[in-house]
Amino acid sequence: MQMSASRFPSVVDDVTVRLIAAVVLVIAVVALATSQWWLYAVLAVDFSLRAAFGPSASPIARLVQRWIRPAVPAARRPTAGPPKRFAATIGAVMTVAATVLWVVSLVTGSTGAVVGVVAIGVVMVLFPALESIFGICVGCIMFSGLMRLGVIPEEVCLDCADITRRSRAQSVG
Repeated sequence: MQMSASRFPSVVDDVTVRLIAAVVLVIAVVALATSQWWLYAVLAVDFSLRAAFGPSASPIARLVQRWIRPAVPAARRPTAGPPKRFAATIGAVMTVAATVLWVVSLVTGSTGAVVGVVAIGVVMVLFPALESIFGICVGCIMFSGLMRLGVIPEEVCLDCADITRRSRAQSVG
């Protein structure tokens, strides 16, 4: 598997990604349903590690790769890594924001901050639900749009521009 300077793989297994999203979904639902806002801090650390250093640095990704993915008989489905990294970065930003708002609500008692945490919580349920259940990666859609607009150069994701590279990378790694 080819790796970039950040150690994020250029090609990842879509099945594993969807299973990671399912674990994130469970944690996000628990956080939202029980008002256990500290769980967003846990997710913030995990997303930040995954976005910065790749799945091997993420406790959730490692859990899925070691224990859950081997139990799923589906064949590997290669998909481009950079859009998934972008999606993890969005998750990091959202969960860091939720964590900051949670701390603000604790310190100030602000109901506005709590409303912000709940709003982010809803997004943090919706996005991983779309990924894990339907295979719709909102971050990947945004990444693609930014590539089309020229904000993200094509060189960032050659696998996105040329899907045949995924097959070659999969057969090599």
